[in-house]
Amino acid sequence: MARNLTRDLTEGRPLKQIVSFALPLLFGVLFQQLYSFVDTAVVGRFLGAERLAAVGATGSVNFLVIGLCLGLCSGFSIPIAQAFGAKDEGEIRRCVWHAVILSGVLSLVFAIASFLLCRPLLRLMNTPEEILDHSASYIGIIFAAIPCCVLYNMASGILRSLGDSRTPVVFLVIASLINIVLDLFLIIVCGMDVAGAAVATAVSQLLSGIGCVWFMIRHFPVLRLSREDRRFDPVLARKMLGTGLPMGLQFSITAIGSVMVQWSVNGLGVSAVAAISGAAKLSAFFACFFDALASTMATYAGQNMGARKLDRIHQGLRCSSALGIVYCLAAFGVVALFARPMLGLFIDAQAAPEVTSMGVRYLTINAAFYIPLLFVNIIRLSIQGMGFTRVAMLAGLFEMIARTAVALFVVPAAGFTGACFANPAAWVLADVFLFPCYYQIMRTLRQRLMPDMKETPRGRSPVRLRRAA
Repeated sequence: MARNLTRDLTEGRPLKQIVSFALPLLFGVLFQQLYSFVDTAVVGRFLGAERLAAVGATGSVNFLVIGLCLGLCSGFSIPIAQAFGAKDEGEIRRCVWHAVILSGVLSLVFAIASFLLCRPLLRLMNTPEEILDHSASYIGIIFAAIPCCVLYNMASGILRSLGDSRTPVVFLVIASLINIVLDLFLIIVCGMDVAGAAVATAVSQLLSGIGCVWFMIRHFPVLRLSREDRRFDPVLARKMLGTGLPMGLQFSITAIGSVMVQWSVNGLGVSAVAAISGAAKLSAFFACFFDALASTMATYAGQNMGARKLDRIHQGLRCSSALGIVYCLAAFGVVALFARPMLGLFIDAQAAPEVTSMGVRYLTINAAFYIPLLFVNIIRLSIQGMGFTRVAMLAGLFEMIARTAVALFVVPAAGFTGACFANPAAWVLADVFLFPCYYQIMRTLRQRLMPDMKETPRGRSPVRLRRAA
C-alpha cells in the first residue's frame, strides 16, 4: 500500500506521530494562507483601502459557501481514514471512488448557485454601495472556481487519510508561488483590479489539485480502481453523505454567525471593514497552527477509531493540547509586541492611522482567546474523526448563536470594540458544549466497542481481561 508514503498513526508514540504528521500540514496551511495573504497585501498596498475593504467584505460569504465545500471534503475523508486504520484496502478504494463522485457533482451545483446569488448575498449583508461592484467581481470568480478548490481539498484529504501529509504540501507550495506571480502580474501589469486576485487564486488551486491527483494515480497502487470498485453503492453514498454533509453544514452554520458579524461591521463604515480585513488575515496566519493540529487529530482519531484504539485517541488529544497551549502563549506575546508593524503589510499606517489602530485592537483581543480556539479545533476534529460529525455540527451552531448575539446586541451598543469580541465569544461557547460531549462520546465508545477491555496508561493497545467464571 505504498508504505513508504503512508503513515500508520495507530502505532508508535502518540506525541512523536502527531508532531511528525502535523509539521508538513503546518507548512501546507501556511502556504494555503499565502493565497489570501498575498491577495490582501497586493490589493491593500497597490489598490488602496477601499479595494481592501471590497475583498474583506466578501470574507463571510466566502466562508459560508467555500466552508460548506471544505467541510464536505473533510467529511468524505473520514471513512477513508477509518478503512485505512482497519487495513481494509477494498473499502478504501470504494470510499475514495464515492468521495470523488459526490464531491464532483456537489461542487458543480454549489458553483452555479453561489455565482448566481453572490450579489444578492452581498446586498443582504449591508455591503457599502461604494465597494459593492468590486466585492461582487471578486467573489463571483471565487465561486465560479469552486470545483478547483474542491479538487485540491478532496485530493489532499484522501492523501492525508492514508497518512501522507507531505505530498499535498509540495504541490501547494508550487501553486502558492504561482499565485504570487499571477497576483502581481494580473493586478499591476494587466490592471485587472480585484478580479486579478481572484483569478490568480483559482488558477493556483486548480494546479495544486491536478498535481495531487497525478501523484495519487502514479504512486498509490491501492487507489487504482477496478470495475467492481467503480460500482455505485447507494448505501455507501448515504454513509459518505452522513459524514460529509454534517461537517459541511457545520462550516456553513458557523459562517452564518460570521455573516451576521460582517453585516454589523459593514454598518460601521469602510474603515471598520478595512481594519478587520487586514487584522483577520493576520489572525488567520496565527491560526494556521490550530488548523494543522486539528487536521492531524482528525486523521489520527479516524485511523485509531478504525483500529479500535480509543486509548490512543485520548492520549493524542492530551499531547496536542499541551503543544497548543505553549503555542498560544507564544503567539499572544508576538501579537502584543508586533501587531502594528505586522498590520503594515496590508495597511499604510500614515495614510490610514485610524484603520491601523482599529486593526491592532481586533488582532490583540482575538489573540488573547487563542486557547479556547485551540480546543475548538482539536476537540471538534477529534470527534469528527471518530465519526460523530453531527455532534461537531452542533458546536458550529453554538458558535453561530454567540456571533449572532454579539452582532445584534453588542455591536450596536459597543461599536467596533464589540465586534472584536464576536470570535472569542463563539470559541468559548463552543468549548462549553464540546468538552462534555467528548467525554460522553468516549464513555459510550468504551462501553460499545470494548466492554471487556482495560486500557493501559501509556497509550498502548488495550489488554483484554479474563472474565470471571
